[in-house]
Amino acid sequence: MTAQATLSSAEPRPIRPEWLDGLWLILPTLLIVLGMMVVPIVGIVIVSFWTQTGFDLNADWNLDNYRVLFTEEGALYRILITKSLWMSFTATVAVVVLAYPMAYFMAFRIGKSKLIWIILLTVPFWTSYLLRIFAWKIILGFNGVINSGLKFAGIIDKPLEFLLYNPTAVTITLAHAWAAYAVLPIYVSLEKIDRSYLEAAQDLGDSRWKRFWRITFPLSLPGTISATLLVFIPTVGDYITPTLVGGTSGIMIGNSIVTQFGKGNNAPLGAALSCIMMLAITLAVCAFLGMIGRKRLKAADL
Repeated sequence: MTAQATLSSAEPRPIRPEWLDGLWLILPTLLIVLGMMVVPIVGIVIVSFWTQTGFDLNADWNLDNYRVLFTEEGALYRILITKSLWMSFTATVAVVVLAYPMAYFMAFRIGKSKLIWIILLTVPFWTSYLLRIFAWKIILGFNGVINSGLKFAGIIDKPLEFLLYNPTAVTITLAHAWAAYAVLPIYVSLEKIDRSYLEAAQDLGDSRWKRFWRITFPLSLPGTISATLLVFIPTVGDYITPTLVGGTSGIMIGNSIVTQFGKGNNAPLGAALSCIMMLAITLAVCAFLGMIGRKRLKAADL
């Protein structure tokens, strides 16, 4: 009996997976993410299949809220979804086009004072998002800085009405508000580029533009993609900026969703619009990433 007990105690214990130890480390963060993101999204999806009578939510599962989008009544929602995606796309393109030169300058043209430039870049975040929108409203307004300056210079006789309360004003305001979110990830990618690659290309006779397109831009592509997603995804659902500077022609789908949850007193329809918007954003992002992936594979084959 003693020998058997000794043999049994000498048997190797099962090895515990290493990832299980790491799970305990991320468990608090995982619970926060589940509580603050996953649970609300699941709740929105569930409510989208309900109906509402007055102030009472009826848990009668149906697809009526989604069928509305395919009727004449839902034509406005379809237009707003398409319009929101397009306005967000244009704002994202404007942000990336403006942010890339700034990030390039910080990464390649600044020496010891990079920290100061990064701090200056974050200065707009020290003020409220609403204050920045109101600032653009003052700049683009009928009696704002631009119109007043043009009238003072004698270029115009009356204010330019197309500067405010239209999709252009929304795009400009969004581009300014989200510029820093694009500069920082692009800057990080550019900063990590090994300068010896550029020196080798220069020694081999490549011009400055050729070095940029063959080395700098491809290596900074991960940061550029991250910047694009960081700007595109949240701006699609923005409703504060269209409300303040968009006017009737600059509203987006976010404004309609807020109206359904508020004055419209139809939370299930608002939830359904939210789900459709999330699905549209997901499809757009997947198409963008798929396009980038195919281009990188073609470049690798070459």
